[in-house]
Amino acid sequence: MSRRDQALALRELHVPGRPLVLANVWDPGTARVVASAGAAALATTSAGVSWALGAPDGEGLGRDRTVELTARVAAAVDLPVTADLEGGYGATPEEVALSVHQVLAAGAVGINLEDGLHGSDPAYPDGTPLRTVEDAAARIAAARAAADAAGIPLFINARTDLFLYRVGDPATRVEQVLVRAAAYAEAGADGIFVPQAPPEAIGLLASTLTLPLNVMVGPGSPTVPELAALGVARISAGAALALASFDTVRRAAAELFGTGTYDALAGTLNYPELNALLS
Repeated sequence: MSRRDQALALRELHVPGRPLVLANVWDPGTARVVASAGAAALATTSAGVSWALGAPDGEGLGRDRTVELTARVAAAVDLPVTADLEGGYGATPEEVALSVHQVLAAGAVGINLEDGLHGSDPAYPDGTPLRTVEDAAARIAAARAAADAAGIPLFINARTDLFLYRVGDPATRVEQVLVRAAAYAEAGADGIFVPQAPPEAIGLLASTLTLPLNVMVGPGSPTVPELAALGVARISAGAALALASFDTVRRAAAELFGTGTYDALAGTLNYPELNALLS
């Protein structure tokens, strides 16, 4: 399947009420395992990729390592791949466009682009958690222009971190999301991603937004069928699978060094199964 066909296929998978479900991956091995479980598309997680490289999440990964990882994941599977670009890896819209150009060349046909800030940014006062609407929209527009120049109908999933960072008055967060979503849609976004939106906000957003709604899930979240009934079009596990994997390593190691037993390792994939999946 050509990259253009993969991009069109990814776009068609975003159906309100019949959501695309993404179990986010962080390397070619997890990409193959998730694909074998029945994935229709793959998404990377910046957190999982960063942790696998021994670094904390939050823009520390950088453009070059993100592009390299995306290329290895895309080469490992014959599925549409959407890459987590965090904030776009650059201080300007032009640098975001460069990131998009390179990740497209690596084989991605979708991206996440978020408006949250990590650490200090010279363009913002200390402690400001989000880009302005205008700044975030300009970065989305640059991403869209880069994709159009490459001839790829890139799916731009615009993430807003209003709920994640608990910005502003809780009573007006849905309205703030809608304002940002309208600006992001006008700039060229194809979907809106709202991590940590509570269940009571999800239904309202799904019924009001003009673009497909993406939510993040984990333990305690509504089930996939429940979210589908609310009109959600995309469901992401985010860092949840990576967290579970690292937790298994920690618990198994602590047991091995402590009691000298191996119960934490029971019930896992066996060697022949995993080896065959990666062959």
